[in-house]
Amino acid sequence: MDIQGIIDSVSTVLKGKEEVVLRSLVCFLSGGHLLLEDVPGVGKTTLALSLSRVLGLSFARIQFTSDLLPSDILGVSIYDQSKKAFVFKQGPIFHQIILADEINRATPKTQSALLEAMAEGKVSVDGVTYELPKPFFVIATQNPVEQYGTFPLPESQLDRFSMRLSLGYPDKETEISILRGENPLESVAKLSPMVKPHEILATMQQISRFYVSPEVARFVVEIVSRTRNHPDVLLGVSTRGAIHLVSCAKALAYCRGRDFVVPEDIIDLAPYCLAHRIIVREGTDAEALIKSILEEVPAP
Repeated sequence: MDIQGIIDSVSTVLKGKEEVVLRSLVCFLSGGHLLLEDVPGVGKTTLALSLSRVLGLSFARIQFTSDLLPSDILGVSIYDQSKKAFVFKQGPIFHQIILADEINRATPKTQSALLEAMAEGKVSVDGVTYELPKPFFVIATQNPVEQYGTFPLPESQLDRFSMRLSLGYPDKETEISILRGENPLESVAKLSPMVKPHEILATMQQISRFYVSPEVARFVVEIVSRTRNHPDVLLGVSTRGAIHLVSCAKALAYCRGRDFVVPEDIIDLAPYCLAHRIIVREGTDAEALIKSILEEVPAP
């Protein structure tokens, strides 16, 4: 896969956010799912749409609201008069890239339906199991500022996301160029696929077999152990969190032209893979705490 070409193509639409595009690709290639936590109007939908176009994958956007039901996501069985039987009508979850917009506005029951599909790669409706398409990538968004009428994701569900990213506001020059340019959604429509789905799956299989040395594994374990014993941390990183960090590091190694993980891959991704998995004392910044632990743990 031409990683730089994909980043350059998406960046023609989402200007000035090359690092976020790279990390989003890393999350996708690791087989995980992404949580985008940011204020409205900074390009979260544009990012998801652009990735689906450039990767040549089907896309669906689900707007989460308080009255959204699990069946609105998964699908429902409808009685077909001509067939004299119930026929399953697929919901929007049966696409390869899903934008779960404002996931914290839905009830816990509906959130769980999505998160179960993320974890299992399949859904069960009326006792029948249906496989989801592959690759399958969920980009969930939530607004960290406005909390009225929301149902915050519990820690066990946040742990399902491999990475948490923030787009942030563009710099002034980039924002000027955006204002003088065309509508971003019109620009997305001009993007063309740069890779085939079977090539993506083959690449993901290849990445999963990348080498992780005992020294690098020990480095990761030392980092997560310190989160569990830190005085400002109430709940440390789980073993699943450590696995996701290593999986993302393998994908980053691929993007950097290697078939093995080095400590720099772990250091670069740890704040984005671990910060949303810990509960810290009031007044403590989780991402800054992870970065301070990285400075304390000697790299092999």
